Amino acid sequence: MSRRYQIGEFEEIIMLTVGILNTEAYGVAIKKEIEERLGRHVSMGALHTGLYRLEERGFLTSRLGEASNKRGGKPKRFFSVTAKGQEELKQVMDHRTALWRSIPNGVFQVIPTDL
Repeated sequence: MSRRYQIGEFEEIIMLTVGILNTEAYGVAIKKEIEERLGRHVSMGALHTGLYRLEERGFLTSRLGEASNKRGGKPKRFFSVTAKGQEELKQVMDHRTALWRSIPNGVFQVIPTDL
């Protein structure tokens, strides 16, 4: 039976980054982490669209932090990966790992040794 992926590459990156940042996963920090790790520009609009879409689908949850004067009284919204989101990421990882393992020896010059 084939499984239809529920998340795309950018959504996967967002969820993994939320996991990396743990309790400090809010918009600006997520954007900065993705850009630093992947050398890829991320617009705040695209990031917020992805975050809210993932939250609507039950892969992320969010909570408001404390309001601060530095942000004009506006609180930060912190995100975390739900159990459903963790299961989705595991399935994506399992499928990618299975694909890597299926490549015959010698086809690619560089294949991760820990697969």
